Formats: sequence, structure tokens, C-alpha cells
Amino acid sequence: MPENTTDTPTPAPTARGRLGYVLGRTLPTELHPWVIEDTTGPGATRRYATRCLIPLIPILVALLLIPGPLIIRTGMVLLLFLPFVYFLFALKSIYLRHRLVSHGLDPALLDAHKQRHLDQEQASYESRYRAAP
Repeated sequence: MPENTTDTPTPAPTARGRLGYVLGRTLPTELHPWVIEDTTGPGATRRYATRCLIPLIPILVALLLIPGPLIIRTGMVLLLFLPFVYFLFALKSIYLRHRLVSHGLDPALLDAHKQRHLDQEQASYESRYRAAP
């Protein structure tokens, strides 16, 4: 059976627009569906973490190149990296909400995916254990 061809793909930003988006700029209104998919869709956490960790890599490499014992250099890297990753994930929802608000979108969209999943689990539970006899 042929697929439904009436669905139009979500327009994606150009390379320049995507770079601006990564650096904190807002995208035009016609790209809001892409922003919603980027911040709430599958892989949003991975994309968020990647965007935040890539700028840290040169700093960590520079710390490893400082002369001295390996344990000291490793300690410097870990003292920077571990708290960074901790706060990266602790502040994820705040940052993604800010991203939605800065584009003029409803921050409640961030919880929509989670709520759908909880609703599916509840419906599954109720159909399994609370079915009428």
C-alpha cells in the first residue's frame, strides 16, 4: 500500500540557521515544528548533551597537555568534567524550557511526551488489572 503523501516533512533549518540555533539564536516561526521536535522528540537528551559537551572537549584536552604527573592531569580533567556533566543533566529541563520559551512556544510541550508515556502505562495497567469481571 502506498504511504500517505499528503504529509509534508517538517522543514529543517539551513546549516547557517542550525549553527545560529546551537549558539542560542531563535529560528523563524515556520521552523517551530522543528524546534519542538528537537527539544521534545526522541533523542532530545542526546542532542542536548552533545551540544553542551563538544565545546568542553578542547578545554579537557588542553588540561591533559599541561606538564606534570598523569594523576594530576587526570584529576584536573575529572574535577571539571564530573560536576559539568552532573549539572548538565540536572539543568536539562530548565534549559529546554528556556529554548521553547525563547521561540515563543509553550513550555508545557516538554512534558507532553512524558505525560503520553504515563497515560499509556496507566491504560495498560488498568486494562490488565482493573478489567471488569
